Amino acid sequence: MTHDTFNFNIYEIKFFGQYWKAKETKAIVVLVHGMGEHSTRYVHVAKELTSNNYSVITFDHFGHGKTAGKRGHNPNFEAVLESISKTIAKAKELFPNKPIFLYGHSMGGNAVINYTLKKQHSLKGVVATSPFLKLAFQPPKWKLFMGKLLQRIAPFITLGNELDANHISRDKNEVEKYENDSLVHDKISPNFSITFIKTGKWAIKNAHQLKVPMFILHGTEDKIIDYKGSVEFAKNTKNATLKLFENGYHELHNDLCREKMLADIVNWLNSEL
Repeated sequence: MTHDTFNFNIYEIKFFGQYWKAKETKAIVVLVHGMGEHSTRYVHVAKELTSNNYSVITFDHFGHGKTAGKRGHNPNFEAVLESISKTIAKAKELFPNKPIFLYGHSMGGNAVINYTLKKQHSLKGVVATSPFLKLAFQPPKWKLFMGKLLQRIAPFITLGNELDANHISRDKNEVEKYENDSLVHDKISPNFSITFIKTGKWAIKNAHQLKVPMFILHGTEDKIIDYKGSVEFAKNTKNATLKLFENGYHELHNDLCREKMLADIVNWLNSEL
């Protein structure tokens, strides 16, 4: 496995991207991370995929990780989808004529699902882990009201994201690593919060438009994103396979079931090839 980085620009914002190249690439996985985190938290996922001959390419979202811009803010949802398009284009440049899969976690899961439903593409398939389709908790009413108001008058204002780090994993070491990661933050603007709540609802209602295979994985004890949203989405389409992990927390790739979960993803990718 070899590693390298790259950059691209959207709205004059410099994005950080990186990729891991397998010894013999049979397909590409474009990986899209979740809210408040960054792509380097997925090195162990990339190692597992590259060991199975899937090269991995990823990037840090607007206002996340090593990408520039106000922490926790994006210009609009279309720009978020454009960042996925830019990374897919880079994947085609680096690995021409190879099948491409999208893989998104949480907020990234919402983004890849909406991308698949709304954009023209030639994707081989999509993996969505704990996709942000429906929150597992009710944000304070004042914060929702404030978010909707700010989205109209000052969408760049950020608030705390209400996330409890103890809910990401049953593995306390993973929780500690998350809390001590200097690139992790809890900032969120209405363009990430309110917009993703709306687009999650839209995706569930429009799941019947899905035209490519999708593998959805979710833990039944996810206290951040409601697994029932994934269940609803899967029921509305014939092209999605749903795998629930009993007692699994939000970050399945960092939870006690990580080995089984990653093996399931590899097996699914292999079956689609």
